[in-house]
Formats: sequence, C-alpha cells, structure tokens
Amino acid sequence: MKLTADSPLSELLQENPRSAEILMRFGMGCVGCAIASGETIRQAAAGHGIP
Repeated sequence: MKLTADSPLSELLQENPRSAEILMRFGMGCVGCAIASGETIRQAAAGHGIP
C-alpha cells in the first residue's frame, strides 16, 4: 500500500507500527489520541505545527 500525506494516520500506524516512535519524537502523541483514527497524516502534522 502506498501511503501519502492524505492517508489516514491509522493506516500509517497499522502499516508500520514503529512509525509511532517517530511521531512521538516530533511531539505527535497521536498514538493514543482518539481523534487520530479519523485524521490524515497531513492533518495530524498541521495540528502539531509541522508543515
């Protein structure tokens, strides 16, 4: 599966569970956030000030 910035964050975490570790390093505590399941990677990044 090809992931893009518009892919759901849940797909990223499902496809590569180690990505949670990388997200956390950038201050994105998305792993445990209920909102994350419906957000795209782009939306989650923007919500944390990452362009």
